[in-house]
Amino acid sequence: MTRFVKGISRTAALWALAWGAPGARAATAPAYPCSLLPAATVIKTAGASFGAPRSSVAPRAFAHTVQGTDCNYVGGSGKYLLFRICFDPSAGDATTRFAKLRMFYSPSTPVSGVGDDAYLDAKGALHALKGIVRYREMGQGHEAPTKALGALVAGEL
Repeated sequence: MTRFVKGISRTAALWALAWGAPGARAATAPAYPCSLLPAATVIKTAGASFGAPRSSVAPRAFAHTVQGTDCNYVGGSGKYLLFRICFDPSAGDATTRFAKLRMFYSPSTPVSGVGDDAYLDAKGALHALKGIVRYREMGQGHEAPTKALGALVAGEL
C-alpha cells in the first residue's frame, strides 16, 4: 500500500510540473527586454524617426515587487516613447498588480486586442498585461500607433 501511495504522489508531482507550470508563464525575461520593441518597429509604426532605445532600471510599482526595465526612445522634434516592461513571478501577481495600477491611473478606457487585458489612461498611455508581463507605453499621445505597438509587443510574448 505504501509503495502505491508513493508512486501516486510522484506521478502527481510530475504531472503538476509538466502541465501546471507552463500555463502560469507567458514569457521569460529576455536578456535585453527592449529587444521586444526594436527601434525599427517604432519608426515604422509611429511614422517618425526614433533612435535606438536607452535602457534603464524602472522603479518598482509597489514596495517589495519586481523592478522592470525602461526603454527610452528619443526622436526628432522632441518626440519620445517610454516603454516600461516588468516580468512578475506569476500570472496571479501580474494580474493583481495590473488591477491596482489600473485604479491608480483611472479613469481608463479599455482596449481590445492587446494581450490579456489593456487600457488607455487619461494621458493616453497604454497599459497592457499578458501572462506574467505588465508593460506600459507612453509618448507622443497618438492612440493608434500606441495600440499597434502594444499589440506587436503582446505578439512577441
